Amino acid sequence: MQLARENDQAKVYTLAILKSFLIWSFTLTVCLLVVGFPLVVLMTTVGILATVVLQSILPMSAVLLVAGSIIGVNVLAVLGGSAILTAKGIHPQEVSWLRWLNGEASPSHASVYAACPLTCDLTNS
Repeated sequence: MQLARENDQAKVYTLAILKSFLIWSFTLTVCLLVVGFPLVVLMTTVGILATVVLQSILPMSAVLLVAGSIIGVNVLAVLGGSAILTAKGIHPQEVSWLRWLNGEASPSHASVYAACPLTCDLTNS
């Protein structure tokens, strides 16, 4: 009976680690695409220049080499970052700036409409 409980606990722990890793992978990918857009533009520019330079040097397709390298580095960065954050035990639920991931709203202001003083009941009854 004890062995069965230990196996169940190990499965739950493994699933929790896997869930944390996948959530971190998703979060870092979204952050790279949305927040890191200037970085993506810079990588594209460097990739185009590297393709032009390498095309005259290498007999193989420089476009394939450069595009594969850029995509590979990005995938390794996201997966490596996810693995590091998961290994350190940092769960996405513990990070304060990830409220959008957990479905918690953090509005910066409350909406006040122009017609509200005329139509809204402002008395707290």
